[in-house]
Amino acid sequence: MTRKRATAIGFVAVLLWALLALFTVGSAPTPPLLLNTICFTIGGTLGLIWTAATGALARLRTVPLRVYLFGTLGLFGYHALYFSALRLAPAAEAGLIAYLWPLLIVIFSGLLPGETLRAGHLVGALTGFAGAALIITGGGAGFVAEHAPGYGLALLCALTWSTYSVLSRRVGHAPTATVAVFCLASAALSLPLHLLFEETILPRSTLGWAAILGLGLGPVGLAFFVWDIGVKQGDIQLLGTSSYAAPLLSTLVLVLAGVAAPSMTLLWAALLITGGAVAAARASIGTES
Repeated sequence: MTRKRATAIGFVAVLLWALLALFTVGSAPTPPLLLNTICFTIGGTLGLIWTAATGALARLRTVPLRVYLFGTLGLFGYHALYFSALRLAPAAEAGLIAYLWPLLIVIFSGLLPGETLRAGHLVGALTGFAGAALIITGGGAGFVAEHAPGYGLALLCALTWSTYSVLSRRVGHAPTATVAVFCLASAALSLPLHLLFEETILPRSTLGWAAILGLGLGPVGLAFFVWDIGVKQGDIQLLGTSSYAAPLLSTLVLVLAGVAAPSMTLLWAALLITGGAVAAARASIGTES
């Protein structure tokens, strides 16, 4: 598989994550950890079925235990920290800090063998982050000291996903099918925590169940498989910068669905995120030449 094709496949994850907010709204009032349990079970089960159908099931037995621990901690750790951060701090501010992960991916990827970190990558990542900040905060976030624990968890959240994404290149020999095991293990970890800390509330409508199925198939399912291909074989710096398109596309989806209203903030964010992606792409072209 070529580097460009792997990068394009990885970007499919960004498109799928753009549906995360809409499907999450539709899945209410199901609590987060229960949602995690159901969605990861759907994604992991379908992943195993696909693995068996392609005859790759036997390869899973040859993967070292440390790889499974690494992947499970990445997927489960990110979501557990994210949901906890949003409980301890306002969603806009915590979400903004958590969305430092694309910028951190760009920075950390410079430490990988065979990768070159250029000024254009950093400029693109910072510009994209400014656009994401406008989207997430609506242009007017304010940080309050009493929410510091939530901010701290959000920062750990960003570090967790960026580290997982970058270090996935170091376990590039592990087949993408291992993601199915990561998902099922994350579901197994989420269930007891749900039983301990949450009330079991299932969707009360067909639309709610459809939203959960959509989450399990896409943003909390297929997205992790295509992202694995992208970060292992594609341009990880370009992927990191282009990931800022997720909050932009997510907001556009909410506008089209009638859940959010269009605004000038959305326009400026679009310009910043697009400009950041172009800067990173030009830097990547320069690296390959």
